Amino acid sequence: MQVTDSDISQKVSEWLTPIFDTETQQHIKNLQKNAPEDLKESFYKDLEFGTGGMRGVMGVGTNRINKYTLGKSTQGLSNYLLKQFEGEQPKAVIAYDCRNNSDTLAQIVANVFSANGIKVYLFSSLRPTPELSFAVKELGCHCGIVLTASHNPPEYNGYKVYWQDGGQLVPPQDAEIIAEINALQYADINFEAQSDLIEKIDTAIDETFINQSAQNGSIAATQEAKDDLTIVFTSLHGTSITAVPETLKRAGFKNVHIVEEQAEPDGNFPTVKSPNPEEPEALTMAMDLAKKVNADIVIGTDPDCDRLGIAVRNTDGDLQLLNGNQTMVVMTWFLLEQYAKEKTFKGNEFIASTIVSTPMMRSIANGFGVEYLEVLTGFKWIAKLIKDFPEKHFIGGGEESFGFMVGDFVRDKDAVTSTLLACEIAAYTKANGSSFYATLLELYTKYGFYKENLVSLVKKGIEGAQEIKQTMIDLRNTPPQHLNNEKVVLIEDYQSSVAKNLQDHTETIIDIPKSNVLIFYTEGGSKIAARPSGTEPKIKFYISVQGSLDSVADFDTAQQQLDSKIEAIKKDLQLT
Repeated sequence: MQVTDSDISQKVSEWLTPIFDTETQQHIKNLQKNAPEDLKESFYKDLEFGTGGMRGVMGVGTNRINKYTLGKSTQGLSNYLLKQFEGEQPKAVIAYDCRNNSDTLAQIVANVFSANGIKVYLFSSLRPTPELSFAVKELGCHCGIVLTASHNPPEYNGYKVYWQDGGQLVPPQDAEIIAEINALQYADINFEAQSDLIEKIDTAIDETFINQSAQNGSIAATQEAKDDLTIVFTSLHGTSITAVPETLKRAGFKNVHIVEEQAEPDGNFPTVKSPNPEEPEALTMAMDLAKKVNADIVIGTDPDCDRLGIAVRNTDGDLQLLNGNQTMVVMTWFLLEQYAKEKTFKGNEFIASTIVSTPMMRSIANGFGVEYLEVLTGFKWIAKLIKDFPEKHFIGGGEESFGFMVGDFVRDKDAVTSTLLACEIAAYTKANGSSFYATLLELYTKYGFYKENLVSLVKKGIEGAQEIKQTMIDLRNTPPQHLNNEKVVLIEDYQSSVAKNLQDHTETIIDIPKSNVLIFYTEGGSKIAARPSGTEPKIKFYISVQGSLDSVADFDTAQQQLDSKIEAIKKDLQLT
């Protein structure tokens, strides 16, 4: 539905009524006078829950993160909790990261919960997102909230909702809660806190969380192997500084060098263009320090500590950044290998990943005879698998966007335990005459050589949103018939839940919740997925190609061949 100037004016008029405080009204008046385009961007739509909750630019308006948009969401969530848990005392736990205004916004959310008679546990200072997931279950809460915008730029903040199992909202709760929120007016928000219902929490949860992280991430390396590993770690001004160094210490790693210039939490992220470990530039300072101290491994985490980027020594001894798929397959293989060595498989184990991640995960699962389950993008879907199949045992899994989860004591991607696991693998393989990187190459020879490439096209604002929408429409209406001179043989449309086989012209139903994702498969085994981001103004293309690697010595040649395939596909899709 097209938003008109009249629609926007009506929203603006509402925000200039006494329902909203004078500071908000004055800010809107300033935008009317000095920045009408910014005013339009602030009101042309309402913020929505995406794959990672509600995330947006901070400011006034319905399309911004502020006390009213968060207050309305919290009021709707409060109404839902009171209906669903009638006769109980609903409980919520709230955490926040290093973002500007996160502490203030967290207090506002706590106030609204308490105003509605809901018991609130509020962390006294910033904490990692995985600790919030852990705390929901540890404290027996009905829901949890974390104020974070993950790795987005400094002007962003966000609001992620977790349910009783410690996982993010999934169907049917997500739609039901959104319906409650949409039924409200801003005048319905109760901001009058009942302070006796708000309890600050601190070190007790920290201790339990860090101990369990150290226990779950310590797999096979001896103390001697750990003593021989040199680690460089950067928190990129985020929350991981509160948990990762201590977790590594308790697990026995002593040679940990922290990038001190990035150790202080700071929502402006002054030393990086983007606090995203997916971006090579974000780890520049860590890489420089690693060269000085001759580190074996470099790890950086995003601001809320759920993603991690890794660099390890390659076969030439140089530090090389790995992508999320590469890190994921090594971690998953290592967990499965240790299970196999200890003969602890019971036949109910599974690993999981997402539809846009590397197909190599399925190959590894098949190699161990373990079940592989695939879900939509977002760790909430992996957490849902754990909840839906209590008879199954989750070993580990991840997604291409630099997230991984070890076991199920946390029900979201967890850079605390995953950082420890990465160091554990590096120490173990080094002690056994190999390395993290050499292990990756060996896996390519055993399970197939898969290589991935991500193309993210940023499309900001109203026009950008329309461009993204039109791109997906065009791909559906006129899908590519050939990519890299290979026939497209299968198209999966997760919005219509239909997979079309272009060879025998049959159709099958996709038994996964609907999502705006298209995946094209070629006769040569390439896989290309397209999807709009749920949390950023981007459309993403995930390209996966495969080949064989007979010997590690042939790696460079085989890699060049796969790179050529990727470039040809990008050219065919006009992504270059």
